Amino acid sequence: MSPQAREKAKNKTTEMLAEMPLQELRQARGLSQKTLAEVLHVQQPAIAKLEKRTDMYLSTLRNHIEAMGGELEVVARFPDGVVKISNFAALS
Repeated sequence: MSPQAREKAKNKTTEMLAEMPLQELRQARGLSQKTLAEVLHVQQPAIAKLEKRTDMYLSTLRNHIEAMGGELEVVARFPDGVVKISNFAALS
């Protein structure tokens, strides 16, 4: 591949990895629904249901992300910049 093609492919890969549904994120982290359910102390069908939801509590999403080894940040994007919302940092 040419240097330009490699750069374009790298940028597309970075873009794709920066945004994905929960199911794809879990799979990319190498976790099964069963494993994640065990970490969260729920049944596997609860994970399947959660991954299909389009609306959920921030605490639920935070727990899900933390069970995968991540950290959830809430960010607001405006034309003139990005602001990290700090109200939710202490949720438990």
